Amino acid sequence: MTLDQRIRTAAFAFLEQQTALHGEVLPFEVLRDGFTFDGTRVPLLGPQGIFKPKVLPDMPLSITTAPPKRGRPPPYDDGLRPDGLLSYRYRGTDPNHPDNVGLRRAMQRRAPLVYLFGIVPGRYLPIWPVYVVGDDPRSLAFAVAIDDRRFAAAELSDAAEEIQRAYVTRVVVQRLHQRSFRDRVLTAYREQCAMCRLRHAELLEAAHIIPDSEEGKAIVSNGLALCKLHHAAFDRHILGVRPDLVVEVRRDILEEVDGPMLRYGLQQMHGSRIIVPRSTELRPRPEFLEERYERFRKAG
Repeated sequence: MTLDQRIRTAAFAFLEQQTALHGEVLPFEVLRDGFTFDGTRVPLLGPQGIFKPKVLPDMPLSITTAPPKRGRPPPYDDGLRPDGLLSYRYRGTDPNHPDNVGLRRAMQRRAPLVYLFGIVPGRYLPIWPVYVVGDDPRSLAFAVAIDDRRFAAAELSDAAEEIQRAYVTRVVVQRLHQRSFRDRVLTAYREQCAMCRLRHAELLEAAHIIPDSEEGKAIVSNGLALCKLHHAAFDRHILGVRPDLVVEVRRDILEEVDGPMLRYGLQQMHGSRIIVPRSTELRPRPEFLEERYERFRKAG
C-alpha cells in the first residue's frame, strides 16, 4: 500500500470514528484538527475548497462545499447535474491552477476523496468515498460521483458501476440538502418548536410551509421548526398557522374528548402565537402562510 493510500485509509477510519462519536454532522474544529499519522497532524480541510494536506504527495484529500452565510450568495454553485452526478466548481477560473491540477490527477488515478458538505457555519456533513469522474474546463467544473461504502468491494462492470454511482450520488445529494434545510431552520428558531417551545433537538424537525413535493423552496422563510407531534399535525391539517402567526386547531379536534396529550399537546395550542426567528428575513413569508392556511381551512 502506497503512502497516499495509507493516509486515505486512515482518514476514512478517522471519519468513521468521529461520526460514531458526534453523529453524521461534524464540528469544524474536529475536521480542522484532523488525525495523527506517523507523528504528523493531518487536517481534513483548509481555507480553500480543494484541500491537500502537506503530508500527501500530489493529490487532494478532500473537497468542500461551504455552508451558506445569511444574506450572501453561496461562493460556489455546486449542485446536482441532470445525469445524477455532483458538479463541483474549479478553484478560480484557471483550469491549470495547482488545486485543479491536483483534482484532475485524482480523477486520472481514481483516488477516493472526502466530500465535506457545509450544513451551517461551523458544521459539515462528511461523505466518503467520492470520486472525480469528469472534467469540463468550459464550465469550470468537475463531475463527482459518490460511492456507497456497502458496495465498494463488489465486482461490477464499468457500466453498472457508473449507473450505481449516479443513483447513489443523486440520493445522497438530496439528503444533504434536506439535512441542510433542517439545520438552518432549527438554528433560526434557536432549536425549539415554534409552537410548544420544546428544546430537545432530537425531537425537532423542519416543516415546509409549502411542501417540497410541490417545489416549495428549501429556504428558512419557507420553514417552521416543529416537534414531531406538531409537525405531523401541521402536515395533516389538524392545526394551521394564520398569516398573523396565530395557531388554529381544527374544530372537530377542539370538540374531541380524550386524554392529556390531546388537551395539552394540541387543543391548548389553539389561539397561541408561534415564535419566529429574530431576523426578519428568516421569518415565515406571509404569502407562504396565506397559501398554506387556505388549505387548512378547506381541510376543516
